[in-house]
Amino acid sequence: MRSIVILCFVLTSGSLSAFESYFHSVKAKNGDGIYSLLRRYQLADEQCNRDQFLKLNKLGKEDILIKGAKYKLPVIIYQYNGTSIRTTLGISDYNKALRIKNYNEKVLDSKLRSTRFEDSKILWVPYHELHCDTDKSTKSSTTTKRNTPIVASTAKVKKGSTVNIDLFGKNNKTVTITDNDLKGKVYYLVSGHGGPDPGAMCTKSCSNELCEDEYAYDVCLRLYRELISHGATVHMIIQDKNDGIRDEPYLSCDYDETCMGAKIYRKQKPRLSQRAGAINTLYKKYKKQGVKDQVAIMVHVDSNTKDKRQDVYFYHHTSSRGSHGLAKSLQKTFKAKYDYYQKDRGYKGYVRPRGLYMLNNTLPTAAYVELANIRNPNDQQRIIKASNRELLAKWLYEGIINYQKK
Repeated sequence: MRSIVILCFVLTSGSLSAFESYFHSVKAKNGDGIYSLLRRYQLADEQCNRDQFLKLNKLGKEDILIKGAKYKLPVIIYQYNGTSIRTTLGISDYNKALRIKNYNEKVLDSKLRSTRFEDSKILWVPYHELHCDTDKSTKSSTTTKRNTPIVASTAKVKKGSTVNIDLFGKNNKTVTITDNDLKGKVYYLVSGHGGPDPGAMCTKSCSNELCEDEYAYDVCLRLYRELISHGATVHMIIQDKNDGIRDEPYLSCDYDETCMGAKIYRKQKPRLSQRAGAINTLYKKYKKQGVKDQVAIMVHVDSNTKDKRQDVYFYHHTSSRGSHGLAKSLQKTFKAKYDYYQKDRGYKGYVRPRGLYMLNNTLPTAAYVELANIRNPNDQQRIIKASNRELLAKWLYEGIINYQKK
């Protein structure tokens, strides 16, 4: 029976040898997207794996995974011969065998498999290790790094020196580098909505028109300034070259924001795909250069009934430990600040999992932030006052750093 299964698989796959059994299959969890599923199994960094996943499951890049449905992963299952990985696979490359061994140990530690391959005699082999030209990919990325370096880094800027960031506006563009504590760390800041979509709005019940995207953007710029002053590399995904950091309470609503210079799409799914794609492209370049610490923060302002007062709250990916840890650190930081500055007030900001597109389809560890209820008069003070927006940015910064210190 085993030989029949192998023969059928060879005939249908066309690219596997007679020693290979099958591709490992898993059920999609609530909130899983293509990237998040592959990321959980540490397969998302290789384009080869992503392409193979789509091919195996007859999916397009923009397709949504169905909870409970089975999907084939670009992980090939071999029967381990009990002697060595190299003799099992018929390869001579020691480093490749070591990477495969380490991969099996990592998925075991992550509880994605229940037994050691030496005990079960079941070896998991990432598709790219045997079926992709990884050496060629590495050479290509090295050339890219040397000839076309990724910009926006302050890693080589000396303490006490200054850098100019035009996005901060004419009066705020000069930033002093206080230290290089965040050297080698990369951050992606995504203010919600923008362009043709202003997001949540307060119009009839507000004396002045309030637009979500303007206030989320201002907080992101301030967080950008805080991060870059400590030597971080920061990418502002949504940009408005005319706004800059603004101190007035009422920020004018406009529609000229871009996604890193590109026109923002009107329809929601292409719009989200555009910004997720921008993040993932950068993430993969940095990853090939050896950058390990990459974090994405999505900032929004909620809209609820006028009477509902709500504290800053956070969403995380439904199955990512890193995402949950980041969101929890942010929430813990905010609670500590409220307990210190407003002891008798109490803080009810929560942390919850949610299957949001930007959490499911971006590669870096990510958290999603809701700053306030734009329609509640008390919550409005949190975003209308420039000093409060500055505090929001500083507290987000502290929450991120507290997470990365662990």
